[in-house]
Amino acid sequence: MTATAATNPGTTIEADVAIVGAGPAGTATAVALGQLGVRGVVLTDTHGFPRDKTCGSGVSPKGIKVLRALGVWPEVERASVAIRGLRLVTPGGQDVSLSAGDELEAIICKRRVLDHLLLKRAQSLGVTFVPGCTARELIEDNGRVAGFRTREGHTVRADYTVVAGGAHCTLTTKERPKRTRLVQAIMGWWDNVPHRPDYVEMIFDRMLSPYYGWLFPESADRVNIGITYEDVDHAIKARELFQQFLDKHYAERLVDARQVGKWKGHPIAYDYSVGNLASPGRLVVGEAGRMTHPATGEGIYQGMRSGQLAATALDDMLSGRKSEVVASHAYEWRCKLAFEASFLAGGAFRKVLQTPLLDWAVTAGTHPAMQNMTAKVLARM
Repeated sequence: MTATAATNPGTTIEADVAIVGAGPAGTATAVALGQLGVRGVVLTDTHGFPRDKTCGSGVSPKGIKVLRALGVWPEVERASVAIRGLRLVTPGGQDVSLSAGDELEAIICKRRVLDHLLLKRAQSLGVTFVPGCTARELIEDNGRVAGFRTREGHTVRADYTVVAGGAHCTLTTKERPKRTRLVQAIMGWWDNVPHRPDYVEMIFDRMLSPYYGWLFPESADRVNIGITYEDVDHAIKARELFQQFLDKHYAERLVDARQVGKWKGHPIAYDYSVGNLASPGRLVVGEAGRMTHPATGEGIYQGMRSGQLAATALDDMLSGRKSEVVASHAYEWRCKLAFEASFLAGGAFRKVLQTPLLDWAVTAGTHPAMQNMTAKVLARM
């Protein structure tokens, strides 16, 4: 096992592959490279681990499939809450419970736990982790990316650089559109809130249209509650909107609850199309490449899956099986096939939420079999 690397300011780190960011996208890339036998992989992050991350922490069925492939599912499953149903509140105020029966449909795994388990898996495969590295600028050599410099004074030189820095990352390809599509989120944590431990709650209130509020159980005692909303003109006061949502939907259930910590907000970057994920010496994965779901805000699955696909492309490049140009194009195409149809469907779902269609569907779907199917569709969207 390669231990966490300690570095001093001014240190130069050499790597075959350097990865910026140790969230699910970056760590999945590192794990997949290790599984393919690629050595000389350096994974960097601003923070040491374990560390907290503001996120609803939901992992979809597709995400569970990726966790299995990465060889970390048994550890993640033990640390997670299994989700087998959904409480859905429609824009028209209909309140229904949709069950997937005994099938495991999703999990809630706190990001502090999930990211650390993925990191430990990467390290067990020979990946070197370097905390305290905040990528500041790319190093360019003869028209190709050759690593990056950090705010802390380190230099990381690499044959290939993977950018996995999330929504705020500025190291993405120059061809990305200047105007970023953003969804805002704000959330908090509470103990002693009455809830069904194997159900998530999604509330499509018109005050948040076309988005929603949620309650996710993180343990038998703790839940996170939050909202997602658009604020194109930066006119919404997030804390006031969140308080209105809590007062309307959770006031009674929060009477005897204890709030844990402060409310936290974060942006979610998305796009409907997938592309512009590569340039000479560089691949972009996860939310840095705007690969998050436009309707649900889900990004853990997309981050991990794009990391797997990036690792395959990098292995092809390093082994000489494919040229960098061919492998990079293949990576972009595979990401497009994996995500774009779902993203376009998410855009259509956003429009549906501004009509009575969801209420009509819920009214028509009173039969248990129909409710079961609806729960599965929402889980896999």
